[in-house]
Amino acid sequence: MKIFQKGFNYSQDGDGNRLVYHMQGCNLKCPWCANPEGMQCKGTIVSDPEWILESICPHGAISGTKVDRTICVGCKNHECITEHDTKGMYLSYQNYTVDEIVEEVLNNEMMFYDGGGVTFTGGEVTMQFEELLESLKKLKEHRINTAIETNGTHIRTEELFPYVDQLIMDCKLCDPVKHQKYTGGANEEIMKNIRKAAKEHPYFHVRVPLIGGVNNATEDLEAFVRFFKEINGDNVTFEVLSYHEFGKKKWEECGWKYRMTKDAYVDQELVKQFRQMIKDAGLKYKKT
Repeated sequence: MKIFQKGFNYSQDGDGNRLVYHMQGCNLKCPWCANPEGMQCKGTIVSDPEWILESICPHGAISGTKVDRTICVGCKNHECITEHDTKGMYLSYQNYTVDEIVEEVLNNEMMFYDGGGVTFTGGEVTMQFEELLESLKKLKEHRINTAIETNGTHIRTEELFPYVDQLIMDCKLCDPVKHQKYTGGANEEIMKNIRKAAKEHPYFHVRVPLIGGVNNATEDLEAFVRFFKEINGDNVTFEVLSYHEFGKKKWEECGWKYRMTKDAYVDQELVKQFRQMIKDAGLKYKKT
């Protein structure tokens, strides 16, 4: 399994204290992504200007704290990471076997308090579907509480349901044209999987990342509420998250331009209004 980040987090990635694994690779290309280093399935060479050394690149790509990524594109050997082990340039992920993940989880089981457990997130977890499914099955054999955070695009998503205690899924846009435009992917399978999960999964949490200029128009908010009323059930909770630019520095460290502007911030009054719209529609709101 390709894991680009791991560590404990409380309540934001499922209930209780959780050991969270970020899995490499994503099939969407959301420009506001907070974990851009996890987007490419093959991984990304990340630079940290605080630790970077010119000497690790024999091709002259590093000057001071700057990296000329045009030189990196044509580099075949990537000596900066294959011949050097530094904090200045490194591959975004590390490889683990499923058994190594399970062993690590069991060794940390005492930390799973307040209903905690293990969460797999991304990137997009279903890009490594077989490894994810095997991990979930083995963890359930040990009665470990499991959660996943997914964009809901995979056609086999429902196969994961029996092995996931807490299912968290994004709903970025209801409009298929807008979804394609802003995320680079279709939302037909997402809407199907959200409907399936609402009917079949006992603990289903739907999140809307509210982004200015993307999905905060009146017609978007109303479309969300209509759809949520359609799928509503005692097992379903909803949440609205506001845009932030915590990932901006990471985009730069990956050598990419961060394209979001200040217009992406959403007025907090509108965020409150949308949350109230959800509650007024008789839907269960849950803050994580």
